[in-house]
Amino acid sequence: MSQVSIEQDAIEDIAGGEFERTPVPTSKLKGWKSFIGMYAGEHAAGTEFMIGPLFLTAGVSAFDLIIGLLIGNLLAVLSWRFLTAEIAVKNRLTLYYQLEKICGKKLVTGYNLANGILFCFLAGSMITVSATAVGIPFNMPMPKLDDTLPNGMTWVIIVIVIGAVISLIAARGYDTVTKAANWMSPIIVLAFIACGIVALSQLGVDSFSKFWDIWGEGSAPFPGQTKFTFWHVVIWSWFANGAMHIGMSDLSVFRFAKEAKAGWATAAGMYVGHYMAWIAAALLYAVYIQSPEALSYLNNGQAPPVAPGPMAYNAIGVLGIIAVVLAGWTTANPTIYRAGLAFQAILPKLSTAKVTILAGTLATIAGLFPAFAMKLLGFVALYGFILAPFGAIIVFEHFFHKKAGIIKNYAEAANLSFSKSVFWAWAISFGLFYFISIQFDVFLSFVTLPAWLLCGLLFLIFSKYFQNKKN
Repeated sequence: MSQVSIEQDAIEDIAGGEFERTPVPTSKLKGWKSFIGMYAGEHAAGTEFMIGPLFLTAGVSAFDLIIGLLIGNLLAVLSWRFLTAEIAVKNRLTLYYQLEKICGKKLVTGYNLANGILFCFLAGSMITVSATAVGIPFNMPMPKLDDTLPNGMTWVIIVIVIGAVISLIAARGYDTVTKAANWMSPIIVLAFIACGIVALSQLGVDSFSKFWDIWGEGSAPFPGQTKFTFWHVVIWSWFANGAMHIGMSDLSVFRFAKEAKAGWATAAGMYVGHYMAWIAAALLYAVYIQSPEALSYLNNGQAPPVAPGPMAYNAIGVLGIIAVVLAGWTTANPTIYRAGLAFQAILPKLSTAKVTILAGTLATIAGLFPAFAMKLLGFVALYGFILAPFGAIIVFEHFFHKKAGIIKNYAEAANLSFSKSVFWAWAISFGLFYFISIQFDVFLSFVTLPAWLLCGLLFLIFSKYFQNKKN
């Protein structure tokens, strides 16, 4: 081993061994099994206990949900496989370091800060989900669909304890995150299946026709909720993880893959989690909304609360509590890990463990406020819309830089700290389509793809202009 290699290994050990600013070496690459476990664990997880019921509050029909999710999740898998994984195995860099090479240090600092904070909010919503299960033995009042603030000291204590445990697991690095997911995911998947079967029994469903009679045509949305159609389901499910696939955040995960084919492993998350688990969780809520408590809310013009812990407990008892707790963990763990990487790009002198603890602390604070979980459909749409266009910068440069006649990683090559090409491409695409969404009341997920495409195209045009101008 050369002296350079020895020094590099020492640097990586100091940084936590996560290769934040160097390509992942061949010796650290992982097979497809690691990714199946991680994606199945992450996506058959806490968000599923929230999103499934929230579809019902949006009045979605059975056909729109079943077929819409089938198509939307396929589009998500294809995005991971042919965009994210393809680029990740070529460069083997984190999203944050890759963007720094293209955008410059100053510009990417703002992106990393926004990305890390949004990740923390998402992880916080999963801590909220776990807390609804842990609070059952303590007779803790559950948060309502329109709640924003903590509803008592019991809630605060439970959230803080859960957040601390999750943060410590995430701080131990990628290997610990994947091991935790591999251990927990089979339990969670079995629990979702059991919940769905029990819920069907509780609804008196023993044939598809009865299922269709109960749910088939959907309903009017609950008070304060948006009505979801077939296209809402397709587009929303495609871009529910838009920041991760077309937004390239999972470059940080797939840089450890031996081959781009590992991108197919995301299907384990999409069809076990975003398909089976969403439908199973929706069935749990279908049982609840027939209860006297839920009917009293509806009769008063209010939306019944969505509390995953009690719903799962009602179906499968103590196993339901355990499943909801673990489900929250398996989503929050990798999310906090990703947030830590974002913060480390801003604070490179801090170790992976320290920045992950920082991210976990912010996530725990966010978890105290139920609004992040209760408004998850809207938050996820906004989150993807803000971050996904930055992924277009990487994608369009990777695939089209030669045809466009631009220099790859120009900020690094020209020693730029702020890329005007990237800034104006994102600002124009974001501003234009956000205005359209607000002005014409267009669901935000519907304009995510147009904003992504426009951002990538403008980046090529502006890069050509500014690079020729400088030369």
